[in-house]
Amino acid sequence: MNDTVELRNHTREIFLFRVRLAICAVIVVILFGLLFSRFFYLQVSQGEHYTTLAEANRITIQPLTPNRGLIFDRNGEILAQNYTAYTLEIIPDQVKNLESAIDELATVVEITPEDRRRFNKLKRESTRFKSLPIRSRLTDIEVARFAENQYRFPGMDIKAYPLRHYPKGELVSHVIGYIGRINDRDLEQFEADKRLKNYRGSTHTGRIGIEKSYESALHGQTGFEQVETDAVGRPVRTLSRVAPAAGNDLTLSLDIGLQQAAVQAFGDYRGALVALDPSNGEILAFVSKPGFDPNLFVDGIDHANWRLLNESIDRPLNNRALRGVYPPGSTFKPFMALAGLELGKRSVRYAFNDPGFFSLPGSSHRFRDWKPGGHGWVDLHKSLVISCDTYYYMLAHDLGITNIHNFIGQFGFGREIGIDIPGEVRGLLPSPEWKKKRFKQNWLPGDTISVGIGQGFNLSTPFQLTFAMMLLANDGKAYKPHFVKQQVDHYKQLVEDNFVEEMYRLNLKQEYLDYIKQALTDVTRSGGTASRAGANAAYTFAGKTGTSQVINIKQGERYNASKIDERHRDHALFTAFAPVDDPKIVLTVLVENGGSGGSTAAPIARKVLDYFFLGRMPEPAEKAG
Repeated sequence: MNDTVELRNHTREIFLFRVRLAICAVIVVILFGLLFSRFFYLQVSQGEHYTTLAEANRITIQPLTPNRGLIFDRNGEILAQNYTAYTLEIIPDQVKNLESAIDELATVVEITPEDRRRFNKLKRESTRFKSLPIRSRLTDIEVARFAENQYRFPGMDIKAYPLRHYPKGELVSHVIGYIGRINDRDLEQFEADKRLKNYRGSTHTGRIGIEKSYESALHGQTGFEQVETDAVGRPVRTLSRVAPAAGNDLTLSLDIGLQQAAVQAFGDYRGALVALDPSNGEILAFVSKPGFDPNLFVDGIDHANWRLLNESIDRPLNNRALRGVYPPGSTFKPFMALAGLELGKRSVRYAFNDPGFFSLPGSSHRFRDWKPGGHGWVDLHKSLVISCDTYYYMLAHDLGITNIHNFIGQFGFGREIGIDIPGEVRGLLPSPEWKKKRFKQNWLPGDTISVGIGQGFNLSTPFQLTFAMMLLANDGKAYKPHFVKQQVDHYKQLVEDNFVEEMYRLNLKQEYLDYIKQALTDVTRSGGTASRAGANAAYTFAGKTGTSQVINIKQGERYNASKIDERHRDHALFTAFAPVDDPKIVLTVLVENGGSGGSTAAPIARKVLDYFFLGRMPEPAEKAG
C-alpha cells in the first residue's frame, strides 16, 4: 500500500486569507462608518436638540401669574381688589393613597368635610390640572406647621396666589360678578381662542358680570422665568426672567353712593333699579335686590352657602335688573300714546267719556279699568296723568298688534339692546307670528287689548324700560348703555376712555314728544298717579307709574291685596327722568309684589333722585303687610 502525502496549496490559502481579511476590513470600515455617521448625527445634526433636552433636566420654565386689574367706581371707590393668599395644594398622581394622606394631613392643618367635598369636585371637573387646592387662605401658623412636616407629605405643597376681594360685597354683586377656578371647559375655550399660553400658571377666570365680560383686559400678560434646579427639582438660581404685565384697571360709570342710596331706599322689598345718564348711556346705578356676597365664590363656594343661595325663595342669584321679565303694566302707555299720535290713530284733541270698561264689538266680555265707574271725560293727556286703562284698550284695538309691535319695538322692547355685562334677556313684545310659533294658535283680538296696557304676553326687563325712557327723554336719540368709562394699563397709561356710542335716532315729531313729556311731568304733580312722590320736589321730573299683574283676576271680581298671598300680589313700577328740560338721569324702579307703582315704586325713585340731586341719603321704605 502506497502512502500518499497531500501537499498544502499555500498559494490558495494565502488567497483565501486575503479575501477574508478584505471582507473583515470592509465590515470594520462599514461598522466604523455607521458609528461615525451616528456620532455625526447625534453630535452635529441633532446636537442643539439634545443639548436642549439635557439642559431641560436642570432648567425649568416657570410661569409668572400677572396681577388682575382693579375695578373702581366713577369716584375712585375700589370695587374689586387683590390680595395674596396661601393655598395648600395636592398633586393627586403623586400621592399613593389619597384619602389616607388627607386624613394624615388633617392632623397638621385643619381639613373640614367641606374642604374634602370641594377638592373631590375639582378633581372630577379639572382632570387636566396636576395640582388642586385642598385648603385656601392658610394662616401664617398653619403655613409654618405644614412646612415643618412637609417631608411627610410628598405630592403636597403650599403656594402663594393672588386672590380677589370685593369690599362692597352684595352691593354690586350683579354688576362686578366674581372670579372662579379654571376648569377643563375653560381650558378648552382658551385653547379654541388661542389664549391658553397666557393662562399658564393662572388658576382663576371671570365668571359673571364685569369680571367675565372684561376678562381679557383684567387678566394681564403672563410672564416666565428660567430656573436652574438641582437633582431633586429644588430651585438653585434664576437664569432669566420676563416679568408679567398686570391687567388693566377699569373705572366704571357706576356711582357707589347712588347704588347705596337705591339699596337703602328699597328697605326689605325685593326688586330692581336701573339708572343711567341719558346724554351718554353711562349706567349710574344697577340694583338687583336681594344680591349675594361674591367673595363666597372666589375659591369655590361651599355646599351649605350654595344651597342657601340656590334654593332661596328670594332668588338672590337672579339678576332682576337684566334678566327679570315682568309685564310692564302702565309704564307701556307713553309708548302706546306716541304710537297713536305718530301713526295717526289719535290726536291731542280726541276725548271720550270713560265708562270704566271696554268690550270688543260683538262680545260681552268687559276689559275693566282699574277705577270702577271710569274716569269721566278723558283725552290723551289725562289718560297718562291718571293712567286710564279704557283709553288704551280702545287705542290698542284701533292700532292693531302689527302697528304696536313694529312701532314700539323701536324703543328696545322685545330684543337685546346690548350692554357690557353678559346675561341680557330679550323680554317679549308679542306678535301674531310669535304666538303661532309658540302656541300653534292664531292671534285673537283680545290679545291685542291686553298688550295695550302692558299686560297679556307683554314682558320687559327693568333695563329695557330704562332704555325706552331714555329715548323719550332724548327726543328719540339712543346711546348704548355701558358700565366701563375708562381703562388704564399697569403703567397707568390711558388705554381707552371713549365708550360712548350713539346707536340710532328715531324720526319722531317734536310736538308729539313735548306733549307726552308734559303729560308725564303732570303725572308727578297734583292729580297724577305719582303726585305723592312728586310733592315738594326741588327739581322737575317726569315719570309713569305701572302696576304689573301677577295672577289673573276672574271676570267680575276686584283685586284685594290683603286677601292674596304676598308673592302673588302685583308688582309695582315707576320709570322717570329728571330734570324735565335737561335730563341728567333716567331710572326705572321695579318692586316685586309691591302693589301700586304710585304708592311703592315712585316713592323709592323719589328718594334716589333726592340723593342724586341733593345728596340726601334715604330712609328705608316700609314694607306693607
